[in-house]
Amino acid sequence: MDYSFVIITGMSGAGKSLAVKSLEDIGFFCIDNMPTPLIVKLLELKDDFFSHNKRVACVVDIRNGEGFDSLADIIKNIKETINTKIIFLDARDKVLLDRYKETRRIHPIMLHEDISLENAIKKEREVLQDFLINSDVVIDTSLLSTSQLKERILGSVISDKKETMSIDVVSFGFKYGIPADIDILFDVRCLKNPFYIPELKQLTGNDDAVRNFVFSQEEAQRLFGYQSDLIDFSLPLYIKEGKSHLTIGYGCTGGKHRSVSFANEMYNHIKDNKYYVKVHHRDLQRGKS
Repeated sequence: MDYSFVIITGMSGAGKSLAVKSLEDIGFFCIDNMPTPLIVKLLELKDDFFSHNKRVACVVDIRNGEGFDSLADIIKNIKETINTKIIFLDARDKVLLDRYKETRRIHPIMLHEDISLENAIKKEREVLQDFLINSDVVIDTSLLSTSQLKERILGSVISDKKETMSIDVVSFGFKYGIPADIDILFDVRCLKNPFYIPELKQLTGNDDAVRNFVFSQEEAQRLFGYQSDLIDFSLPLYIKEGKSHLTIGYGCTGGKHRSVSFANEMYNHIKDNKYYVKVHHRDLQRGKS
């Protein structure tokens, strides 16, 4: 079951920031350090909010201050009305101490109380005891690498491994430069250019006439077949290695015809295979007033 609302809590320094980033990468709407009044408001507006944000995650922890005491009852009410999972991140005290010393950050409790780091960690553990007991998943991050923690987090909320990766398909024109963040690059300048067909010159790969012209070429069909086979083979391997985001680039000369047609085709192909994918045409509007 995929959970629509994930609450991340736990010890300061146990990896909550990484947990939030991991969920953001696969399309969750994330809120860090969510104040208690906003959680109450979320409960009141749940129907409208979740109709626009299908997957939501928030961090609630000791930083909530005075409102923290009422959080347990509020979250209990949320779980009765919204499909919710609570993930508690923990680590051994010695590990937390070492992490704070390495980062030289101040423990949240020490911002308001004149106590040692050791006593701040001890007090936080006492305050969070009820959350620990009532959590759906408890993850000890003491010995986990970044990739292992990410895998545990995503595995806790996503049933289909395909959804642990987000994919961007980007079209562009080589004349304007190659995007810096591309992981897999396909050059489709080897195909006939619709730019030189008068009735197609002012259109783009988003128009059926251009797409039909591009894929009327047997070479284009075969090329896309090879590319889609490569992507189908590669995506599960990337997921296995813990990669959460992949950018596939399609380039032609100006970024308006061939690359757009191919990017749209790849977007549809990946979407049909149930991955989380978006398409973006970087240079489509260049040269327009």
